[in-house]
Amino acid sequence: MADTWRSISVDDVQPGDRIRHREQEIHGRTGRLTVLGMDTMVCFIEDTPTRWHAHPAARAQEVEITGR
Repeated sequence: MADTWRSISVDDVQPGDRIRHREQEIHGRTGRLTVLGMDTMVCFIEDTPTRWHAHPAARAQEVEITGR
């Protein structure tokens, strides 16, 4: 069965969501931090035993999620 993706606002992403943004998928325990103190940007963090990945996004953008 294929994953079903849907678009949501960056501000609506919850910790643990599996997201896709600009062709990057972020899995596992996804966290969100502000970028360099800028309220208009966030950084999604994936921290799993096999990968650590940080991905910036503007809060005005949308990302795709699956599994919620």
